[in-house]
Amino acid sequence: MKTLIVKLGATGDVVRTTPLLRQLKGEVVWLTASRNKPLLEGLEGLPVTLEVVNWEDRSNVRGRSFDLLIQLEDDAETAAIQKAVRATRLFGAYERETGVMSYTSDSRRWFDLSLISEFGRTKADELKLRNRSTYQELIFEGLGLKFSGEEYFLPPTVESELAGDVAIAPEAGAVWPMKKWAHFGWLKAELERRGLKVNYLPTRPTLLEHLADVRGHRCVVSGDSLPMHLALGSRIPCVALFNCTSPWEIHDYGILTRLVSPLLDEFFYKRGFDARATTAIEQDEVLSAVLHSAETGTNGASRDCVLPA
Repeated sequence: MKTLIVKLGATGDVVRTTPLLRQLKGEVVWLTASRNKPLLEGLEGLPVTLEVVNWEDRSNVRGRSFDLLIQLEDDAETAAIQKAVRATRLFGAYERETGVMSYTSDSRRWFDLSLISEFGRTKADELKLRNRSTYQELIFEGLGLKFSGEEYFLPPTVESELAGDVAIAPEAGAVWPMKKWAHFGWLKAELERRGLKVNYLPTRPTLLEHLADVRGHRCVVSGDSLPMHLALGSRIPCVALFNCTSPWEIHDYGILTRLVSPLLDEFFYKRGFDARATTAIEQDEVLSAVLHSAETGTNGASRDCVLPA
C-alpha cells in the first residue's frame, strides 16, 4: 500500500492529522510545509514507512504511483500535484476543468463544512456549527476507517529550560483575533497568587523548541490553537477556550477541558474582532478549570463547560 498525504498547514491541523498514520499501511509520503516537517520526522513507533517531503520539493514525487492520495488542502495550487502523480484513489479536494474547486463524495462530510463547500460559505458555517463529529471521525469515516481514539504522533524533544506548573498560550493569529481571551494576564496573576509557577509560552525559532516548552508544564491553557494540539499529543492536561471556532471538532483524549463561549453562535467563524467575543467566558470558570487540571495532573473525563449567557 502506498499513500500520498497532502497536508501543508496550519500546523495544528497537520498534528491532528497524524492519527491517520496509526491505521494506514505500507508506505506513506507526506507533503507538508517546510516549517512543519520537523514535527513529522523522527516519529517513534510508526506502523508505516514515512517519507516527509517539503512542498517546495514536491518535484521529488513527480511521476510516482500511489494507491491512495489524501488531498486535505482545498486550493488549486496544491491540487495540481494530482496531475504530477498517478493515484488509484483520490480522497479530498480537486480542481474541476472549469477551474472551480470541488471534492470527492467520500470526503464530503469534511469538505461540506469548508470554504469550498458546494453549499456556499454561509451554509457551510451553519453545518459546521451543528456538526458534533471530531475532525478525526470525519476524515477516518470518509476513508472507510473507524476512529477509535488513535493518538497524535509527535517527535521526541530535548528538555526545555522553560518549566512550571501552567503554560499560558495567550496569542492568536491575525486570521482569528477573537480566539484571544482578554483575561490571560488576570489568570496568570491569580494562579501565581496561589503558589503556581506560570509561564507564557514564548515565540521560538523552531517548532521543536515550542513543543519542548509545552512539555515542560503540567497544564496548558490556550485558545483553539497549536499549543492545545501539542499538549494533547504530549498527554498533558489542557484547558482550551472556544470563542469563535468549533469545540466539537477537537477530540479530547480524556485530558482536554473545553470552555465554550455563551456567544459562540453569534461569533462562530467570524474573522473580524469584537471585544465581547473575547470576554464572554467568565474569569472564575477559567481559573477553576485550570486549577483542577494543574493541581490534579489530569482532568479525568472531558468536560464541555458551556457557560450561561
